[in-house]
This record gives sequence, C-alpha cells and structure tokens, in this order.
Amino acid sequence: MLAAFTILLLFQCLGEGIVFLLHLPLPGPVAGMLLLMAALVVWPSLQRRIEEAANTLLSHLSLLFVPAGAGIVATASSGSGHWLAILVSVVASTVLAMAVTGLVLRGIGKGEGKRDA
Repeated sequence: MLAAFTILLLFQCLGEGIVFLLHLPLPGPVAGMLLLMAALVVWPSLQRRIEEAANTLLSHLSLLFVPAGAGIVATASSGSGHWLAILVSVVASTVLAMAVTGLVLRGIGKGEGKRDA
C-alpha cells in the first residue's frame, strides 16, 4: 500500500509543479487528479495498484475536512460586517448548483430515452 500512496502523492506533486511552472489558474491537486485520470486511461493496470490506497483514503475522507473547517472558524472574524453578502452568495450558489444538476439530469434522461427507443 505504501507504493500506492507514493504514486498518488507523486501525481499530486506533479500537478503542483506543473501549475507552478506554467502559472495555471488551477489548484495543483486538481491538475494532479487530471494527470492521474489520463494515466489511468493510458495504463488501466495502474488502477489495481492504487485502488486499495484510494479506497482507504475515501473511507477517511471526512477527516480531511477538519483543516478546512478550522480555517473557516479561524478567519470568521474577518467576515464580520459582510454576513449579508456571504449569506446571499451561499444561497445563490446553492440554487445555481441545484439548477445545473437538474438540467444535467434532465439531459441525461432525454439521452437515455432516445437510446432505449
């Protein structure tokens, strides 16, 4: 499993390095995941090597939100006086995400109906 964690960390570091060198407006771990996805398409056997480590990380995913929550609590004081803007942006982004999800599901449903016919 150590080799699998090393592979996952290597892709994250590659993503960070590429984003840094090319000054891309993308988080490094996201670039690393895209590289990992491309590698999995090219070398499907890589999935067997990293699957157990990935499932272990997924089973502990909730722990990875603790630092983000602590950061929000630590910086909450900087949002004082801006609560209305924060509330409006949270509600608007939630409604927008739900609308886009609904439209995507409707489009998928129409595609499934055509395929069945």
